[in-house]
Amino acid sequence: MSFLPDALALIIGYLLGSIPFGLLLTRVAGTADLRSIGSGNIGATNVLRTGRKDLAAATLLLDALKGTVAVLIGAKLSPQGAMIAAFAAFVGHIAPVWLGFKGGKGVATFLGCLFALHWPTGLAFCGVWLSVAAITRYSSLSALVASVAAPILLFVLGHGGEAFVVSAMAALLWRKHAENIARLRAGTESRIGQKS
Repeated sequence: MSFLPDALALIIGYLLGSIPFGLLLTRVAGTADLRSIGSGNIGATNVLRTGRKDLAAATLLLDALKGTVAVLIGAKLSPQGAMIAAFAAFVGHIAPVWLGFKGGKGVATFLGCLFALHWPTGLAFCGVWLSVAAITRYSSLSALVASVAAPILLFVLGHGGEAFVVSAMAALLWRKHAENIARLRAGTESRIGQKS
């Protein structure tokens, strides 16, 4: 029966992560269906394309918090529950069962999980993101670089288990950003503040 706490952490993490806050908020506000505009993703970046900065900010915060809450609950369930819940919440966001497994790109949820797993690394992620964004003005590149820096820092600081899980999350995040990577290589990726 010892597997039950871990299984519960997995289920709770996935269900929390799969809550499509961007879609829910825009529906309540009566804006366009997120899946029919822009990238079709349910994250804050696409919510911003509706012209509602308030909804985009709320989506960013809630998508991060669902990752944080999942990790905190997982930590109460078993010694490795936090890491299990973090991975499950991230997968829930990028592949929610309610939306045919087509979700967001996961940056906010990644960060929310990271803060709960090891808040100094969460701060470092933000620092790397801001630094790369200031230099390149590419949001996607900033997230990609920060997602690589996070597991490296965790490993250096002696958090091997967390580093492994965050590495797996980063790999999925890169996969979700495949189109962005292609545009970056082609020089056609939109910069921060640029009209798409």
